[in-house]
Amino acid sequence: MMKFKQCKLVLVNKKMLIGGLVMMIVGIILSVNINAAMPVGQTGMTEEEIIDLLIAQQETKDFNTLSGILIGIGFLLFLISFGARRRKGNVKKEEKKPVE
Repeated sequence: MMKFKQCKLVLVNKKMLIGGLVMMIVGIILSVNINAAMPVGQTGMTEEEIIDLLIAQQETKDFNTLSGILIGIGFLLFLISFGARRRKGNVKKEEKKPVE
């Protein structure tokens, strides 16, 4: 007869886990949408159109950076959720009286 090892369950904070996953998914969706709408220049553009194009491209890069930050924070929450445990019961805090 085979004996199975007893597995320990991993304690997970479900709110942080779900929040992290949602943040990662939203960040990925935003990143895909932002990259799909990257403004492209054309030949024969005037100086004013070139400046507007450069500004629009910089804004797109900035939004892409923000979506990357959102993905990173979501991933950190996802990882932290595996180590976060709620304490059961009341935690007693002891205060030491200073010696006079």
